Formats: sequence, C-alpha cells, structure tokens
Amino acid sequence: MEGAEQAQAYAEADFSATDQAMVERIADLYGDRLGARIVDLGCGPGNISFRLAERYPLSEVLGVDGSEAMLALAKARLEQEQQCSSPAGSLRFQQVLLPAPGLEGGYDAVVSNSLLHHLHDPQVLWRTVRQLAAPGAAVYIKDLRRPADQAALERLVATHAAQAPPVLQHDYRQSLRAAFTAPEVEEQLRQAGLEQLLVRDLDDRYLEIMGRQPA
Repeated sequence: MEGAEQAQAYAEADFSATDQAMVERIADLYGDRLGARIVDLGCGPGNISFRLAERYPLSEVLGVDGSEAMLALAKARLEQEQQCSSPAGSLRFQQVLLPAPGLEGGYDAVVSNSLLHHLHDPQVLWRTVRQLAAPGAAVYIKDLRRPADQAALERLVATHAAQAPPVLQHDYRQSLRAAFTAPEVEEQLRQAGLEQLLVRDLDDRYLEIMGRQPA
C-alpha cells in the first residue's frame, strides 16, 4: 500500500473495535506481561502498535512495515503524541520490506494483523517469525479467512464494509480472495517447522494463529 491516498483511507477508517479486540485477545492468551520487546509485523499506520504500547507500558514495541506512506502516518501520530504527553511505553517504527535477514531477533512477542494475505510467498512471514522470536516467545497472528464462494464474499463486504470508501471496499474484496483457509495455513506452518502453533477460525471472517516459540 504505497499510495498516500490509500494509506490515508486506512488511517481514517474506524478499526478501533477489531484492533482493541486483538490486543485484548493477546492479553487473555499471554497475560499482562509479554516481555521486554514486542514486534508488530506489517503495522501499517500503527493502530495495533500504539495499542500494544499502551497495554504493555513496560515493553519496547517496534512496528515494522514496507510502506513508506503507511509509516509516515504512524510516525506523524507518534510525534504528535510525544508533543502532547509522554506516550505509554517505548514505541518506534521502522521501514522494513520482508524478508529482511538483517533484522535483529530476540523478541519476546511477535504479532501481526492482516499481513499474511498480502505476501506473494506466505513462507516469508513464517520465516520472519522464526527469525525474530526468542525461545519461548509469544506468537499471535491474525488474518482474514478466505470465504467459501463469491456469494459468501459479497455477504462479508455487505456486512463489514458497506459504508467504507470505494478504495477500501475494493481492497477488502481483493484481500478476501487472497486470504487462506485454516488447513492451508496449517500446511504452511508444517513446511516452516512451526507445527506447535495452533490455527483456528475466529468469528465470520478471521483466522488466528497462536502459540509460543519452543524454548
């Protein structure tokens, strides 16, 4: 998502309910301490990253994304918050195009929201998880789940994106088509040597992949 107009549309859209639900789900699964270092892969304009920094004020949170336009919005918001008050936790952003073999590992938690279906090769995400996760690290990945057919896809668009701008409706359709099913993700994990991670359907449109890196 390199276009400034597209990035702005995402930044202005109200994902607050699903973003907060993801952070609370992470807290339910892993408790009030995720460790000293958390990385948010494919952070976009930083919605999840900011919430993680607020929820885990003792942790350093790094949001990474390949889109300069998205990160410009995240950094502008961070600068604004720093001018107004002291932000919760330690938060920073870095432009990284995956795969990035030089990216430093050792993170206590690796999280990602809706990155998997954007990647041409899904193994890029799973190799990055293995690269960045410290032994025993918490892993939580949330992504769209591909609908069974076109009719189901259109029902999801009507339910969740009927009031969205045309650019977001278009992207939502494309994302649903590009998304994976639970069995497909389980096979990806098997190939990546991450069979310890659990894959499950979440409500009407998402998958969640969760677990810990072996100690």
